[in-house]
Amino acid sequence: MKAFVFPGQGSQFEGMGKDMYDNNPKAADLFAKANEVLGFDLMNIMFNGTADELKDTSVTQPAIFTHSVITYLLNAEEKPDIVAGHSLGEFSALVASGVLSFEDGLKLVQIRANAMQKACKISEGTMAAIVGLDDEIIEEVCSNISEVVIPANYNCPGQLVISGSLKGIEIATEQLKEKGARRAIVLPVGGAFHSPLMEPARKELADAIDAMTFSKPTCPIYQNVDGLAQTDPQTIKDNLVAQLTSSVRWTQTMKNMQADGLTEVVEVGGNGKVISGMFKKLDRSINTRPLA
Repeated sequence: MKAFVFPGQGSQFEGMGKDMYDNNPKAADLFAKANEVLGFDLMNIMFNGTADELKDTSVTQPAIFTHSVITYLLNAEEKPDIVAGHSLGEFSALVASGVLSFEDGLKLVQIRANAMQKACKISEGTMAAIVGLDDEIIEEVCSNISEVVIPANYNCPGQLVISGSLKGIEIATEQLKEKGARRAIVLPVGGAFHSPLMEPARKELADAIDAMTFSKPTCPIYQNVDGLAQTDPQTIKDNLVAQLTSSVRWTQTMKNMQADGLTEVVEVGGNGKVISGMFKKLDRSINTRPLA
């Protein structure tokens, strides 16, 4: 069973998509369509922008989505049996499974990005990567801190990202180092994504998703909030809204795919290595490759 998987925020890179634009007329048309939908020159920032410009959430999310989806559409003759996306990547997976059009997906991503950026200004927060501790230890430490701090991204065994208030992350990283974490590194992100501090963004995104038509997927999509394969459009909508303030259960997603008969992982977008690396940390025997 072949899975197409899509990376999330953090997979951007300078010059992303320029080769596709220069060498494929279909790609050029799709990039132009993205500019039209967004109302600003995303192409110019993707092709010529600095790393700092690409880190801006209102740019990063549409850029990653656009790059991933165009990569998929240029190789549309190859079809997945199942799909999944890490955080933002779930929107790309919805296009690949026929739930959303490129244009509608991009509209939702722009709303999501702008809403998250506004939420970051309301409540300052950040995230930290914790390496080398069991999930249960991290969960226990977070639960005993009075500040907002929760396990946000269960990326793979031995790697978990926590999210919360600035003070909460400061306290948690110190305590987790004392518990034996090999690394506890505050990440260069603009806010506390996948935490209760994103509640204002969740409400705004919920209205936009509710107004959007979601088609029945052509193949199951494994969603972040529970790691389970879904095919019901309303359930997919509900889970997509909940994702903003809930943990990304990627480790469980990978395990569930494996239990359901996964044989090959095809990473679509980014540098083709981020999500593949997570699968390899779960099981080195899993066959992975980028879509090209």
